[in-house]
Amino acid sequence: MNCIAHRGFAATYPENTLAAVRGAVEAGADAVEVDIRRCGSGEVVVIHDNTLDRVTDGAGGVADHSLATLRDLDVLGTGEGVPTLADVVATVPDGVGLNVELKETGLAADALAAADDHGGDLLVSSFETATLREARAAGAESLALLVGPGSECPLEDARTLDCRAVHPYRELCDATFVDRCHDAGFAVNAWTVRSADEARRLGAAAVDGLIADAPAYCEATDAAGTGRNRATD
Repeated sequence: MNCIAHRGFAATYPENTLAAVRGAVEAGADAVEVDIRRCGSGEVVVIHDNTLDRVTDGAGGVADHSLATLRDLDVLGTGEGVPTLADVVATVPDGVGLNVELKETGLAADALAAADDHGGDLLVSSFETATLREARAAGAESLALLVGPGSECPLEDARTLDCRAVHPYRELCDATFVDRCHDAGFAVNAWTVRSADEARRLGAAAVDGLIADAPAYCEATDAAGTGRNRATD
């Protein structure tokens, strides 16, 4: 089972920072998941929210600030500013996968250009089918459709998009659901795993990956005998 560091293991390290990426790699993550948006000067930056208030000492919309301003902010007390996707790509070793979640439309081509130097596995994900179509048109080879709580797994959408994986909300992932996805040809990476008990339950349901907030949650599946591999496909 693959261990995917959600925002760089957000419960352990300051989310979506280079410190988190380095920490996730050192902790043995098979892949690192980050969120991307476009800032006011046009660059692709790594931040989950569309505003700065929750994770920085700044305020206002990400799209209203230049990269120079974002770099001068302090993200979650790290002394780091908001990184670009290119910064993250330069930090992730070739042997570790990268899962880039597109938080907006109009990012795909620039995101793929920024990730071009990454020598490892690259998986592009989104909740929006239109955004994934855009990514495919821009040349993305591997796509994952995110599925939110309370949703049916849109297997037909994933099939039409030729997705490699579906990323369902953790509560959706019982054995029956996972079997349906596997029968349709999709890997299943569950999000967001926030406890060891949840990780063990998902391992028993035979998900392929845990998008987890801490490395300990992935390690719980090792202790339960489900094990992890070192690949991201």
